[in-house]
Amino acid sequence: MKRVPLGIRMHSGWGILVAVNDEADVIDRRRIVVTHAEGFRGKQPFHQAEALGLERAESFLEHYSADCHALARAQISDAVANYGARGYSVATAAILLASGRTLPALRQILASHALIHAAEGELFRRVARRACESLGIPVMEYRERDLQQLAHALRGAQGINMTEKVATLGKSLGPPWTADHKSAALAGYLALSSNAQAKAVSPRC
Repeated sequence: MKRVPLGIRMHSGWGILVAVNDEADVIDRRRIVVTHAEGFRGKQPFHQAEALGLERAESFLEHYSADCHALARAQISDAVANYGARGYSVATAAILLASGRTLPALRQILASHALIHAAEGELFRRVARRACESLGIPVMEYRERDLQQLAHALRGAQGINMTEKVATLGKSLGPPWTADHKSAALAGYLALSSNAQAKAVSPRC
Protein backbone atom coordinates (compact mmCIF):
# COMPACT_ATOMS: atom_id res chain seq x y z
CA MET A 1 0.00 0.00 0.00
CA LYS A 2 1.10 3.58 -0.61
CA ARG A 3 1.96 5.53 2.53
CA VAL A 4 0.30 8.86 3.25
CA PRO A 5 0.56 11.29 6.17
CA LEU A 6 -2.26 13.28 7.72
CA GLY A 7 -1.86 16.99 8.34
CA ILE A 8 -4.21 18.40 10.99
CA ARG A 9 -4.85 21.99 12.02
CA MET A 10 -7.32 22.39 14.87
CA HIS A 11 -9.61 25.24 15.87
CA SER A 12 -12.18 25.49 18.68
CA GLY A 13 -14.39 22.44 18.25
CA TRP A 14 -13.29 21.58 14.71
CA GLY A 15 -10.28 21.15 12.48
CA ILE A 16 -9.02 20.62 8.95
CA LEU A 17 -7.50 17.27 7.97
CA VAL A 18 -5.52 16.89 4.74
CA ALA A 19 -3.94 13.67 3.44
CA VAL A 20 -1.16 13.92 0.87
CA ASN A 21 1.07 11.43 -0.94
CA ASP A 22 4.86 11.50 -1.23
CA GLU A 23 4.60 13.90 -4.17
CA ALA A 24 2.42 16.30 -2.15
CA ASP A 25 -0.69 15.49 -4.19
CA VAL A 26 -3.84 15.79 -2.09
CA ILE A 27 -5.57 12.45 -1.47
CA ASP A 28 -8.28 13.89 0.76
CA ARG A 29 -9.30 17.04 2.61
CA ARG A 30 -12.05 17.20 5.15
CA ARG A 31 -13.39 19.13 8.10
CA ILE A 32 -13.56 17.21 11.37
CA VAL A 33 -15.96 18.34 14.11
CA VAL A 34 -15.03 17.23 17.61
CA THR A 35 -17.78 18.63 19.82
CA HIS A 36 -21.54 18.31 20.08
CA ALA A 37 -21.72 21.51 22.10
CA GLU A 38 -23.70 24.40 20.65
CA GLY A 39 -23.33 28.13 21.13
CA PHE A 40 -20.49 30.51 21.88
CA ARG A 41 -19.46 28.93 25.18
CA GLY A 42 -20.03 25.38 23.95
CA LYS A 43 -16.79 25.43 22.01
CA GLN A 44 -14.95 27.25 24.81
CA PRO A 45 -14.81 24.69 27.61
CA PHE A 46 -12.31 26.55 29.79
CA HIS A 47 -14.59 29.59 29.74
CA GLN A 48 -17.33 27.34 31.10
CA ALA A 49 -14.97 25.77 33.62
CA GLU A 50 -13.93 29.19 34.91
CA ALA A 51 -17.34 29.64 36.56
CA LEU A 52 -17.49 26.15 38.13
CA GLY A 53 -14.79 26.18 40.77
CA LEU A 54 -11.65 24.06 40.58
CA GLU A 55 -13.07 20.64 41.57
CA ARG A 56 -16.11 20.82 39.30
CA ALA A 57 -13.97 22.34 36.54
CA GLU A 58 -11.63 19.33 36.57
CA SER A 59 -14.54 16.90 36.26
CA PHE A 60 -16.24 18.96 33.56
CA LEU A 61 -13.08 19.21 31.45
CA GLU A 62 -12.39 15.50 31.82
CA HIS A 63 -15.84 14.57 30.50
CA TYR A 64 -15.72 17.26 27.81
CA SER A 65 -12.36 16.00 26.56
CA ALA A 66 -13.58 12.39 26.53
CA ASP A 67 -16.59 13.32 24.39
CA CYS A 68 -14.37 15.27 21.99
CA HIS A 69 -11.91 12.38 21.80
CA ALA A 70 -14.66 9.93 20.85
CA LEU A 71 -15.87 12.20 18.06
CA ALA A 72 -12.35 12.84 16.76
CA ARG A 73 -11.45 9.15 16.85
CA ALA A 74 -14.58 8.16 14.94
CA GLN A 75 -13.97 10.71 12.19
CA ILE A 76 -10.26 10.00 11.81
CA SER A 77 -11.00 6.27 11.83
CA ASP A 78 -13.50 6.83 9.02
CA ALA A 79 -10.87 8.69 7.03
CA VAL A 80 -8.28 5.94 7.57
CA ALA A 81 -10.76 3.27 6.43
CA ASN A 82 -11.55 5.32 3.33
CA TYR A 83 -7.87 5.58 2.46
CA GLY A 84 -7.34 1.87 3.06
CA ALA A 85 -10.10 1.02 0.60
CA ARG A 86 -8.25 3.16 -1.95
CA GLY A 87 -4.90 1.46 -1.40
CA TYR A 88 -3.32 3.90 1.07
CA SER A 89 -2.01 3.33 4.59
CA VAL A 90 -1.53 6.21 7.03
CA ALA A 91 2.13 6.51 7.94
CA THR A 92 1.97 9.39 10.42
CA ALA A 93 -0.04 12.41 11.49
CA ALA A 94 1.35 15.94 11.70
CA ILE A 95 -0.46 18.24 14.10
CA LEU A 96 0.15 21.97 14.02
CA LEU A 97 0.88 23.80 17.26
CA ALA A 98 0.63 27.44 18.22
CA SER A 99 3.56 28.41 20.46
CA GLY A 100 4.21 24.88 21.71
CA ARG A 101 4.74 26.15 25.25
CA THR A 102 3.78 24.07 28.30
CA LEU A 103 0.70 25.25 30.20
CA PRO A 104 0.63 25.61 34.01
CA ALA A 105 -1.75 23.86 36.42
CA LEU A 106 -5.50 24.27 35.97
CA ARG A 107 -5.81 26.68 38.92
CA GLN A 108 -3.39 29.08 37.22
CA ILE A 109 -5.05 28.65 33.84
CA LEU A 110 -8.49 29.58 35.19
CA ALA A 111 -7.04 32.71 36.79
CA SER A 112 -5.80 34.09 33.45
CA HIS A 113 -7.99 34.94 30.47
CA ALA A 114 -5.03 34.63 28.11
CA LEU A 115 -4.17 31.18 29.48
CA ILE A 116 -7.82 30.11 29.18
CA HIS A 117 -7.69 30.78 25.44
CA ALA A 118 -4.31 29.04 25.13
CA ALA A 119 -5.63 26.01 27.06
CA GLU A 120 -8.66 25.71 24.80
CA GLY A 121 -6.45 25.60 21.74
CA GLU A 122 -4.26 22.96 23.35
CA LEU A 123 -7.28 20.88 24.42
CA PHE A 124 -8.48 20.47 20.84
CA ARG A 125 -4.98 19.75 19.55
CA ARG A 126 -4.56 17.15 22.32
CA VAL A 127 -7.90 15.58 21.36
CA ALA A 128 -6.69 15.13 17.77
CA ARG A 129 -3.31 13.84 18.90
CA ARG A 130 -4.76 11.23 21.25
CA ALA A 131 -7.35 10.15 18.69
CA CYS A 132 -4.56 9.44 16.20
CA GLU A 133 -2.45 7.63 18.79
CA SER A 134 -5.41 5.48 19.85
CA LEU A 135 -5.66 4.35 16.22
CA GLY A 136 -1.98 3.43 16.15
CA ILE A 137 -0.95 6.45 14.07
CA PRO A 138 2.44 7.94 15.07
CA VAL A 139 2.13 11.68 15.72
CA MET A 140 4.58 14.46 14.88
CA GLU A 141 4.00 18.04 16.01
CA TYR A 142 5.16 21.23 14.32
CA ARG A 143 4.99 24.82 15.45
CA GLU A 144 3.23 26.67 12.67
CA ARG A 145 5.83 29.40 12.73
CA ASP A 146 8.50 26.79 11.86
CA LEU A 147 6.82 25.46 8.71
CA GLN A 148 8.44 27.84 6.26
CA GLN A 149 11.91 27.24 7.69
CA LEU A 150 11.43 23.47 7.51
CA ALA A 151 10.06 23.71 3.98
CA HIS A 152 13.07 25.82 2.97
CA ALA A 153 15.44 23.21 4.41
CA LEU A 154 13.56 20.51 2.52
CA ARG A 155 13.90 22.52 -0.69
CA GLY A 156 17.64 22.62 -0.20
CA ALA A 157 17.78 18.86 0.36
CA GLN A 158 15.36 17.77 -2.37
CA GLY A 159 15.24 20.71 -4.77
CA ILE A 160 11.47 21.01 -4.35
CA ASN A 161 9.73 24.26 -3.42
CA MET A 162 7.02 22.71 -1.28
CA THR A 163 5.59 26.02 -0.08
CA GLU A 164 4.97 27.10 -3.66
CA LYS A 165 3.59 23.72 -4.69
CA VAL A 166 1.16 23.53 -1.76
CA ALA A 167 0.02 27.12 -2.33
CA THR A 168 -0.90 26.39 -5.96
CA LEU A 169 -2.71 23.12 -5.32
CA GLY A 170 -5.96 25.03 -4.92
CA LYS A 171 -5.96 25.88 -8.61
CA SER A 172 -6.45 22.25 -9.58
CA LEU A 173 -8.44 21.20 -6.51
CA GLY A 174 -10.85 24.10 -6.38
CA PRO A 175 -12.21 25.57 -3.17
CA PRO A 176 -11.94 25.25 -0.28
CA TRP A 177 -8.17 25.63 -0.16
CA THR A 178 -7.58 27.94 2.75
CA ALA A 179 -4.54 28.75 4.85
CA ASP A 180 -5.61 25.88 7.13
CA HIS A 181 -5.52 23.42 4.23
CA LYS A 182 -2.15 24.70 3.03
CA SER A 183 -0.55 24.48 6.46
CA ALA A 184 -1.99 21.02 7.11
CA ALA A 185 -0.82 19.73 3.72
CA LEU A 186 2.68 21.15 4.20
CA ALA A 187 2.98 19.72 7.71
CA GLY A 188 1.82 16.33 6.50
CA TYR A 189 4.39 16.28 3.72
CA LEU A 190 7.15 17.41 6.09
CA ALA A 191 6.28 14.53 8.41
CA LEU A 192 7.35 12.10 5.70
CA SER A 193 10.78 13.65 5.57
CA SER A 194 13.34 12.22 8.00
CA ASN A 195 15.07 15.59 8.02
CA ALA A 196 11.87 17.34 9.09
CA GLN A 197 11.06 14.65 11.66
CA ALA A 198 14.40 15.26 13.32
CA LYS A 199 13.35 18.90 13.87
CA ALA A 200 9.76 18.24 14.89
CA VAL A 201 8.49 19.02 18.37
CA SER A 202 8.36 15.92 20.54
CA PRO A 203 4.74 14.94 21.36
CA ARG A 204 3.65 15.82 24.87
CA CYS A 205 1.53 13.64 27.15
